[in-house]
Amino acid sequence: MEIGMLDLALESMIQRELVNRGITSQAVIEAFRRIPRPLFVPEYLQHQSMADEDLPIGLGQTLSPPYVIARMMQELQLTPESRVLEIGTGSGFQTAMLSLMCKHVYTVEMLPELSARARRTLVENMGLNNISLYVGDGTHGWSDKAPFDGIITNAAVEDIPPALIGQLREGGRLVIPVNDEVQDLHVVKRVGFDEEVVTIPADVFCGRFRDLEGDALDDD
Repeated sequence: MEIGMLDLALESMIQRELVNRGITSQAVIEAFRRIPRPLFVPEYLQHQSMADEDLPIGLGQTLSPPYVIARMMQELQLTPESRVLEIGTGSGFQTAMLSLMCKHVYTVEMLPELSARARRTLVENMGLNNISLYVGDGTHGWSDKAPFDGIITNAAVEDIPPALIGQLREGGRLVIPVNDEVQDLHVVKRVGFDEEVVTIPADVFCGRFRDLEGDALDDD
């Protein structure tokens, strides 16, 4: 796709999928403009990179639609000084956008091949220097780097892992899809030893995430 056509498709997507659906964060919208989404999908799917659908990225994983990513990032309410933990690096597209919006992104991926691919794209090719990547079980978070101002989880849970809430800074937010018959988006704000939870219903959120895997979710 030529540059002019790509820019037109991008601006059309931003208006149609983000602005018209309630994305008001200019930081989020500008991140979509600055990070080239086609780089994070297979070449044969680059013409579909602006589509409102999940796109396969290999190893049974997908890149979420633009609105879903935008809504989750908007709910983090980041500042330029925020430190963010991302559970599920995937292609690295969301990681790259987060890196523009905050001071540092710590991202955990269970699949070594995906993490290595994301590292090549983000660090070696794009030169983003405020991203730390780790291969491991995301249900445990990344305790050595805690506390975080925001945690974003690219997989769904039935019960939120206590470790993630415990690694939030006072006033920090955890944004996580929660399984029921459908997937709602929960925004959990840490307030002292308690949490305030706001639920964005499935018909607004429109996310379709795989279940989060890890031993912190195993039955006792």
